[in-house]
Parts: sequence; structure tokens; C-alpha cells
Amino acid sequence: MTPTEKIWHNGRFIPWNDATIHVLSHVVSYGSSVFEGVRCYETAKGPAVFRLREHTRRLLDSSKIYRIPVDYTLDQLVSAQIELIQLNKLRSCYIRPIILRGYGGVGVLPVNNPTEIYLACWEWGKYLGPEALAEGVDVCISSWTRIAPNTLPALAKAGANYMNSQLIRMEAHHNGYAEGIALDANGCISEGSGENLFVIRDGKIHTPPLGSSVLPGITRDTVVTLARELGIEIVETVIPREMLYIADEVFFTGTAA
Repeated sequence: MTPTEKIWHNGRFIPWNDATIHVLSHVVSYGSSVFEGVRCYETAKGPAVFRLREHTRRLLDSSKIYRIPVDYTLDQLVSAQIELIQLNKLRSCYIRPIILRGYGGVGVLPVNNPTEIYLACWEWGKYLGPEALAEGVDVCISSWTRIAPNTLPALAKAGANYMNSQLIRMEAHHNGYAEGIALDANGCISEGSGENLFVIRDGKIHTPPLGSSVLPGITRDTVVTLARELGIEIVETVIPREMLYIADEVFFTGTAA
């Protein structure tokens, strides 16, 4: 990671190295954070951020689900991210907004913990490596099940949820694979550790529904929309594991991927 000059924190820009938290912040012990991953692309007309409002809305939705109060509006956070990119003079970058519970009470109940908001951006390549798009990647079915309904909320992009993702990704890496595909609590296809999944069979695209413990991906939504506009049949449906073995194609989507 190459540091940039500034990070946005609670309404002001601070030096990269000053973006620190106390070791006893609530988030450190209890994983109480929500975040986003947003891409800014270099274009002939200048930097362009991919669906920034939708990403920022999901960030605020995640905060609401986890009952983390936020004093900034969607428009304010969108404007701050654009200003951050301009201030750091980046033509393309990855943007990481983070909302977390800070230093205060040390118990599970976060009654005296302030909300801290950080916006950072830096240059970052493809999530699964530069060759992934051209050559594909080897993946496996993970032995770890995706978070079950009514345990952790899969609709939220939260730090605590990604402990499950870490187990999926680490197991895959240890066994020589680039990524793992997790099943849901019913044994059907869910998603990768950080990507949504699509399966093509006989010219039809299948993708698991939100009820299969998948994150409502912004890129996932884009693929669904574009497929329908192009007249390609796309079905959001429960997908049995064995569909992967007879699929014509399988692909991941994700803003970072």
C-alpha cells in the first residue's frame, strides 16, 4: 500500500499517519465497524467514481442496521470522498470509508463510545490479482458456511461479518486456491469471501438471492441491470452446490474484484 497525503476524519482532513485509534476502542475488541470499498477509475474525461452514491447509501444502511449513529448525510459523505480524491491528486484509486465505534466504554454495550468516521483512498490493483480477469482463478468450496440468517446481518457490510470471510479466504489460500465459495446455512451457493457469484448454464445467468446470506453487491446489481437491458435472461434463485460442476461458466463480481 502506498500512503496518500490526507485522510478525512470526522469532517476534517488529517495527515495519513495521524489516522489512528486507541487500542481500547470498542471496534478493536468487538468488531463494531461498517465500511465500503469504492473504485475511482481514470477516464478520458478525468477520474470517475463507480456508483458512489449507492456505495455510500449502503454504508449508511449498514450503520443503521448495526445501530451506529451517524451525524453526516449521504450528500456530505459523497462530497467528502470526491474532495479527498482531488486533494490527494489521484487519477484512479480505491476508496475505503469506515464508520466505527471509538474509545469510551469497554463493555459490549456501546453506550459511551463515539462514532468515528474515516475516509481513505489509495492506489490498489485487482483483488484477486492482475491476471484474474484474463486467465481466471482456481477456487474451491469452503468448509466454512456463510453467516446464517438471524445471526449476523448479511445485508450489512460490517467488520465483524468479515471474520467469516477471513476464514473462507485463509482456508482457500492454505489449500492452494485463489478464493473459496461459501455455502449458506441450507447447503446452497452463497458467495465468495468478498465477491458475489454468478453461474451461467445454457445461456441463462443464475445468481443467489439476498436470502442466501449474500451482500447486496453494487456491482452485482449493475450486472443484473445490464443483463436485463441486453435481453439476457438472469434469474435470482437458490442455487444447489452441484450446479457449479455442470455450469458453462462461473464468475465473481465485486467493486474491488
